[in-house]
Amino acid sequence: MKSFRKELWFETDKRRDFINITPDVEDCLKESGIKEGLLLCNPMHITSSIFINDDESGLHKDFELWLEKLAPEKPYSQYNHNGYEDNADAHLKRTVMGREVVVAVTGGKLDFGRWEQIFYGEFDGKRKKRVLVKIIGE
Repeated sequence: MKSFRKELWFETDKRRDFINITPDVEDCLKESGIKEGLLLCNPMHITSSIFINDDESGLHKDFELWLEKLAPEKPYSQYNHNGYEDNADAHLKRTVMGREVVVAVTGGKLDFGRWEQIFYGEFDGKRKKRVLVKIIGE
């Protein structure tokens, strides 16, 4: 069994963003040389998310509007967490969108459904953050 680990780095220019990282993850898979196994992808920050969904701009706008209704950024004073930081909403949004994805690797490719793509969800951006890609298999 082989194991592969790589960190991807992202820095958004706005507080919240969704980035399709499927090509980056596919590059990691090619680099690993693993043909059959499992791929784990997770952010190494508690205010960002990795999730699988459709790469459709209307859906991403719906996510943004829905998340902002669930956990509005402002007023900052509505959250007990906000003392030294103003990112309590980002922690809540991350919890809703999920921490990581695990994808089967078959024949050296991500074993996806037709429209599935991997996304990095940023909820407290404007600084460098990293994403872990860990692949195990043969």
